[in-house]
Amino acid sequence: MSMARLVVTAVRVEGRSISAVARDYSVSRRWIHELLRRYDTEGEAGLQPRSRRPHASPQRTPDSVQDEIVQLRKTLTDQGLDAGAHTIAYHLTQRHGSAPAPSTIWRILTRRGFVSPQPRKRPRSSWRRFEADQPSERWQADITHWTLADVNSANSASGQSHGVEVEILNLLDDHARLALASHARHIFKAADVLAIVTSAITAYGLPAAVLTDNGAVFAGGPRGGGRVALEVTLTALGVSVRHARPYHPQTCGKVERFHQTLKKWLARHPRATTAEQLQAQLDTFRAYYNAQRPHRALGRRTPAQAYAARPKATPGPGLAGTRTLPAHARLRRDKIDPSGVITLRSGSRLHHIGLGRRHAGTRVLVLALDRHIRVLAEDTGQLLRELTLDPARDYQPQARK
Repeated sequence: MSMARLVVTAVRVEGRSISAVARDYSVSRRWIHELLRRYDTEGEAGLQPRSRRPHASPQRTPDSVQDEIVQLRKTLTDQGLDAGAHTIAYHLTQRHGSAPAPSTIWRILTRRGFVSPQPRKRPRSSWRRFEADQPSERWQADITHWTLADVNSANSASGQSHGVEVEILNLLDDHARLALASHARHIFKAADVLAIVTSAITAYGLPAAVLTDNGAVFAGGPRGGGRVALEVTLTALGVSVRHARPYHPQTCGKVERFHQTLKKWLARHPRATTAEQLQAQLDTFRAYYNAQRPHRALGRRTPAQAYAARPKATPGPGLAGTRTLPAHARLRRDKIDPSGVITLRSGSRLHHIGLGRRHAGTRVLVLALDRHIRVLAEDTGQLLRELTLDPARDYQPQARK
């Protein structure tokens, strides 16, 4: 029996006073009077529980605004862009000058079925984050992969089946998250990476440091202790070159996260069939990402706004353009091929050194100190050739007698 039925029975059947019933059952006299009125008017139906929802909600978000929130959510999601509550609030503010609170937008999206429950994540207090204090204090560079559409495939009526895989090089400012460069190539060579970084330096100035992983186009140390063209050039300009710990992509987490954001956007657009078409898409996304997309880690500013808000860091005083590279010494074993040639890589470029067909098959020791090269017969120690490597030439011919 419900409390309402019990109270009405005590008053009407037992004949007890309203004050006594209110005292005995710890309810208000006003509620008892209301129950008796509803019972006299509606009978047993009047004792059923009723909603306490107010008849009017003056602070309720208008339906038109709720519909606009839902439409923004759909539009941003279809375009592969961030469609969170803060981003929607940003776009509403841009349109109307004001917007509901992000928490309100989140509740509206949840009520409309756009938010799915997620398993419990690690608390933010457990994260260990680092961020450069100034723009250009540290740039992050990395290469990711993307697959072009195969329009000639007979297995896909829409022409969206996967075809050739290409590489995308992204260069990001650590402080402002500004996308400094985003380029597509079938395969990136060391010269390509150097050209793109040099172009970014021309546009934005010298950074204080560049952070990369240990890919072959970024670091020569893991592959015999050499130095690639990017390391040689940046060090000569006074820029500190740093590399992440092997198998630890979290060190370059900002550019890794940018890969994810970029691929989400690309997946929502027609898949490019050529590297040129993909490059056009990268240029479009980069322009939107830098100048229009509010970034959560930047207090909902755009990367361009964050980049312009503070003075830029530069290489240490007196270092730009004046730093001298320490001498780079290497010892390499090789075997002279039938044409009388050995190969040696310097500055990310492979050079061929002529030694003469008469030495074909001889095993040699190559002593390299920067570009000064000495080639010795491994068995006898005889000096076969001494030269200064010409970096502009592939083949290093022997001197004419």
